Amino acid sequence: MTADLSQLVKAYDVRGVVPDQWDEPLAELFGAAFVQVTGADAIVIGHDMRPSSPGLSRAFARGAAARGVDVTEIGLCSTDQLYYASGALGLPGAMFTASHNPAQYNGIKMCRAGAAPVGQDTGLSEIRRLAETWLDSGAPASDATPGTITRRDTLEDYAAYLRSLVDLTSIRPLKVVVDAGNGMGGHTVPTVFSGLPLELVPMYFELDGTFPNHEANPLDPANIVDLQKRVREEGADLGLAFDGDADRCFVVDERGEPVSPSAITALVAARELDKHGGGMVIHNLITSWSVPEVVREHGGTPVRTRVGHSFIKAEMAASGAIFGGEHSAHYYFRDFWNADTGMLAALHVLAALGGQDGPLSGLVAEYDRYAGSGEINSTVDDQAARLAAVRAAYEGREGVEFDELDGLTVTLGDSWFNVRPSNTEPLLRLNAEAPDDATMAKLRDEVLKLIRS
Repeated sequence: MTADLSQLVKAYDVRGVVPDQWDEPLAELFGAAFVQVTGADAIVIGHDMRPSSPGLSRAFARGAAARGVDVTEIGLCSTDQLYYASGALGLPGAMFTASHNPAQYNGIKMCRAGAAPVGQDTGLSEIRRLAETWLDSGAPASDATPGTITRRDTLEDYAAYLRSLVDLTSIRPLKVVVDAGNGMGGHTVPTVFSGLPLELVPMYFELDGTFPNHEANPLDPANIVDLQKRVREEGADLGLAFDGDADRCFVVDERGEPVSPSAITALVAARELDKHGGGMVIHNLITSWSVPEVVREHGGTPVRTRVGHSFIKAEMAASGAIFGGEHSAHYYFRDFWNADTGMLAALHVLAALGGQDGPLSGLVAEYDRYAGSGEINSTVDDQAARLAAVRAAYEGREGVEFDELDGLTVTLGDSWFNVRPSNTEPLLRLNAEAPDDATMAKLRDEVLKLIRS
């Protein structure tokens, strides 16, 4: 067992290599620490298909139950299914998954009742501190009567709840290819899509946490090549790709071309604004300018935040926003306890496409107005020095604007770029956007030269 948890705790979850950093005795300590920090008298736990997940999940349950807490285990589930259970049952929750990370990793995503996030400033650091304190001696004995551990299946209820949030009753028949990447989409998609006028073409639906076909990380273009090819071969209307824990959804159009997550954010935002008659929409600072433009056009108020799960959720809770989106394909809904669910975003895309006669490429063109670089990582020796060098190169230029909400954002008239440091690696991450591909490429290359010089 590791004696240093600092590398396991990142942003809003616990994640590490199994068994070198992360094992069942440690999971049991985290279970005890989680209930002590949250003050819960009952919790809900789920897990993904990784070989280590059932054992880690059950150990966490034992640690919680030993401190008098009743545990509801929902077994195999997607992360957004765990959020559903936390919201519907009003219980703090823990999801055992390492999301899109390689097979040797595992971790926990934790939330308070109603799927409220557990972040560094909202309990995670205290949970880590307690677990570190107990590493050698174990958790202190509890006087409480041990709690119960019971099983409950929430898949049908989760699916029904999602379908209740999007009107799919009158859509035209669609052919959709879904690449589950051997992850939890293979478990949830058949139930969620059941009864809808969809011809489903499944890819890699077999639950296999060794990921024999490709990594369950659709953000990497290499991992959607199979999906793109299959969409074209099948003559499908669209393709969907889910990551390992199926909380993110990526979309390709009828040509097999990737659809920008910013375009999906704008499309879903327009639908949610029309449904609710306006409201606030959260977007992080690396989403396309298309997003705030579309939000305003549909009577909404865009709110720009830092990149990251915890920032989006906190802003949604504080502002009462109806929807939030990130360029990483996380989509957050007020109607889903402000939690992220790629499945609900996918249903919105199906409803929008099935509600008109044109192809998806034509539909999303309205929401994809700029040329973007995507996120480009550069390894650097000194993050602060390279950021300062980038800023110095643009200071004094006429019409240039700077902000430092998250890293450095530089606006140059009709173009912009953001450079921000990784919190866990010696990287700077660049995102750039411009009106056309040529202008974007010129800006991208100019900034990369500054970063990498």
